[in-house]
Amino acid sequence: MKFILSLFVIAFIETSYAQQNTVSKQVSSFTIEAPQLKTSKKIWLYLPKNYATSKKKYPVIYLHDGQNLFDSKTSYVGEWNVDETLDSLNAQVIVVGIEHGGEKRMEELAAYKNEKYGGGNADNYLGFIVNTLKPNIDKNYRTKTNPNNTCLFGSSLGGSVSFYGALKYPEVFGKIGCFSPAFWLNRNEMFALMENTKEFKTKVYFLCGDNEGDDDIVKDMNKVESWVNSKRCECKKLNKKVIVKNGQHNEKLWREGFKKAYLWLF
Repeated sequence: MKFILSLFVIAFIETSYAQQNTVSKQVSSFTIEAPQLKTSKKIWLYLPKNYATSKKKYPVIYLHDGQNLFDSKTSYVGEWNVDETLDSLNAQVIVVGIEHGGEKRMEELAAYKNEKYGGGNADNYLGFIVNTLKPNIDKNYRTKTNPNNTCLFGSSLGGSVSFYGALKYPEVFGKIGCFSPAFWLNRNEMFALMENTKEFKTKVYFLCGDNEGDDDIVKDMNKVESWVNSKRCECKKLNKKVIVKNGQHNEKLWREGFKKAYLWLF
């Protein structure tokens, strides 16, 4: 647990770990007010290669921890290479990367307050995405706005808050990328919320490593996936679980898992 927490803490820090800017020309950024969080947020926006010459509408992925997605210069120990991966696939999707809150990251992404580590402001964070950011993106870009074309995606705390978002906003998020979810932080409250959830129709891609520093990551993810299976026939193939042998709790695991997750979800 201490190993996992240390990774949460260092993720708070923006650093110039790498010297070379690696952002593709498909990525731009802007700042938007986040009244629910009483702050402003930097947003990274990835548009498909053919966006400017097309009139079509695109599905959208909302990804947490925007600092780590596109640019090695703003990441801590390596980026996800989201832009390069999607460029190589000629992917027909828009990605909205939301910067984490720095020292407030745990506060924003943890669904409930943990007595030891804090947190508990995820409802306001998700409220920002649903009520401020998504309407802005839908207004200014050609998006497919229905749940089946709206994905919430993240790792660690971002993984657990993505699943929490599916429980709280099933009418908004129809697809979830849940990497190395930190369910341990609010395990009792999260499982209680699941028990009180009657339906669950969201498509979910679960991924973690078997060497993340704490067996609870695998155990909790297995338990959550079993609950998801109990809500619908497995024949519908609406969720997939991947446990990577020797996979550790880091950007390398998530970077290498992103392509397959994207292709399965979309």
